[in-house]
Amino acid sequence: MYAVLRFISLKTWLKGKLGQLTKVSPTKITVLIIIIAIIAFFIDPPFMRFMELKSLDLRLVSRGRLPTTDVVVIAAIDEKSLGEIGRWPWSRKVIAKLVEKLKSDGAKAIAFDIVFSEPEENPSMKVLQGLSEELGGLDYALKDRLYKVIKAKRDDLSPDKVLAKAIERTGNVTLGYFFYTTAREVAHLKPEEIDMARELISNSRYPMVQSKGQVDERNLIHAYAAVANIKELSEVAVNSGYFNAYPDSDGVIRWSPLVVKFGDGYYYSLAMAALLQFAGMPIAGVRLAEFGVESIIVENISIPVDESGRILINYRGPAKTFPHYSITDILHNRLPPDTLRDKIVIVGATATGIYDLRVTPYSSVYPGVEIHANVIDNILVGDFLKRTNFTIFLDMCAIIVLGMIVGLTIPRLKAVLSVIVTLSFLITFIFVNTLLLAKYRIWLNMVYPVATIIVIYTFITVYRYVTEEMEKKRIRSAFQYYLTPAVINEILQDPSKLKLGGDKKELTVMFSDVRGFTTISESLSPEDLVSLLNEYLSEMTRIVFKYDGLLDKYIGDAIMAVFGAPIDQHDHALRACKTALDMMEKLKALQDKWEQEGRPRLDIGIGINSGDMVVGNMGSDIRFDYTVMGDNVNLASRLEGINKEYGTHIVISEYTYERVKDHMFCRELDAVRVKGKKMPVKIYELLCERENKDAHEKYVKVFEEALDAYRSCQWDRAIALFEKVIQIKGEDPPSEVYIKRCLDLKENPPDQPWDGVYTMTKK
Repeated sequence: MYAVLRFISLKTWLKGKLGQLTKVSPTKITVLIIIIAIIAFFIDPPFMRFMELKSLDLRLVSRGRLPTTDVVVIAAIDEKSLGEIGRWPWSRKVIAKLVEKLKSDGAKAIAFDIVFSEPEENPSMKVLQGLSEELGGLDYALKDRLYKVIKAKRDDLSPDKVLAKAIERTGNVTLGYFFYTTAREVAHLKPEEIDMARELISNSRYPMVQSKGQVDERNLIHAYAAVANIKELSEVAVNSGYFNAYPDSDGVIRWSPLVVKFGDGYYYSLAMAALLQFAGMPIAGVRLAEFGVESIIVENISIPVDESGRILINYRGPAKTFPHYSITDILHNRLPPDTLRDKIVIVGATATGIYDLRVTPYSSVYPGVEIHANVIDNILVGDFLKRTNFTIFLDMCAIIVLGMIVGLTIPRLKAVLSVIVTLSFLITFIFVNTLLLAKYRIWLNMVYPVATIIVIYTFITVYRYVTEEMEKKRIRSAFQYYLTPAVINEILQDPSKLKLGGDKKELTVMFSDVRGFTTISESLSPEDLVSLLNEYLSEMTRIVFKYDGLLDKYIGDAIMAVFGAPIDQHDHALRACKTALDMMEKLKALQDKWEQEGRPRLDIGIGINSGDMVVGNMGSDIRFDYTVMGDNVNLASRLEGINKEYGTHIVISEYTYERVKDHMFCRELDAVRVKGKKMPVKIYELLCERENKDAHEKYVKVFEEALDAYRSCQWDRAIALFEKVIQIKGEDPPSEVYIKRCLDLKENPPDQPWDGVYTMTKK
């Protein structure tokens, strides 16, 4: 029941909003959604970017495998090699044998997706080093001969020397290394170590850099240091390249950087280095523009990259699209002759235990070494995926054109046909988008145009439903003005409530009334009076509904509201008090507005009381209303009138005060006997919520002392304290009332014993 009535309250609020919906057209809705879509397209929030990247992956996978050039192969450190040769890392003597074997098998270029950054330790080397240190007492000639013998043996035993000689003899080896790209990673390094590494990778520096004007290098990838191969190997390798991987925000590698800025130089990747070696070391360069990298140049070939210097990888297919040959098979001559002849052989790990597996559009366990193979093959074939400023322009055109077509077509079609047409647009666009990527390698955004179509269709459908339903129910809705909407919906839920009678419930009732309304009405024309009153009543009613109150009725310029019915509310008293405070705050804003418009200012008094009341359908068999009745209702009405006596705005009874005192800050005004009741009632002025009491606390404390003095018949002390309240507050009508009352009682003392209760003679 509570949920239903909450819906009723929401529905009542929505009526005013939906009444304005007919002024909105489908075209305006369409244009607004398109504008929002284009703004979002340029902002590119993370969720939408994630969805677009995933849609790109789906398009690539659905396209199927692409043929390769058959130039690039993988020499794999796989499980089979680990099983036969031994666990990784292997001795560099094994790597040396591999280099020589690849060369003898006709490999044109050999690239290592591995870094040899530390010398390999050899126990025999330590023995020879110890012997050379113990030759101090021998004859000079003998000692010299022994030194030469030991040095020769050390060179023969050193795995690093063996590998270096093999690399030098073959003359076609590219070494891999990696960059540190954050300052935190290089905090432990000394400047001379960074400089040494820069010198060791100097053979991977682009020899040609062209700039157009002032270059904004913030888009470039910057490195702080490099982890290079040891000096013996770096000096004999043909060239080298970094193998850093930079995944997108979802962890998938879709781009490969072909240039990294390190110091004052620009360095190429392992894939680029292997390709240059394969092509006979042609001139390669970086072309820079104001926005960053414009392109990468190799001889007369221009490689399209983004402003960061990254190439969008056109993956050929899933793992092992490129041939994988186990290193143990290569070393043991198990491959057919000429298998590796004139190939680019990339040596890298594919075994799971070595953890060189990456996430790609095709798989979450894709060998990292094969990413280099894809990049090399892309450049060799030249079938680059295109994502340029022109494609961004096409994306915006798709959003605008498709959005407008759907927005102008759907309102003219029947419901079923509009669904068919919308689905047709979506399917056609997705098909064309996928075809452009598969056949022409053009990456157009799919998510934003599709989202625009769906959102426009949804909003226009909702708009049509709401406006049509409003039109159909216009006549029936008119009758709801005669009864409270909440009551009508309760009756619809439970027809048995369509009877006279009510229930006794604890509720809070609130009365508000405009002061001096008769005088104000005499100074205005009927039209102006109605306009002023309607504006006031509309704003006050919104506040009642804000706190889920029941607008019982308007009594001329007065408002009667009930809290706690028909919906049960355990905090009905607190809701009523918050409503009263908000009404006063809104009234102040209206008073300023009316003053600027030259209209009279309205002022109000509010009375609130809580207690048992009879609530239900009251009236006759012909016409009845949902309302509340009882003494506690009458008391709330009297409290509203008491405001005139004390010059206050909000007066609550002691029964309401007990329910809200922990949340609301009040001051006790008096104990009164209202007209028509014998028992006295303590009344309080509602000032504010407790967290805002600082502005009132000081004078309220003095007022309470004055009230105690007044009730103790200490007239002079009471007068002095009430005057002190006025000094603190500036103006305080209740204190002025009490000062006058004290002066009267001083002249005409009350009969003793006196209970301090003031008897009201007016309603």
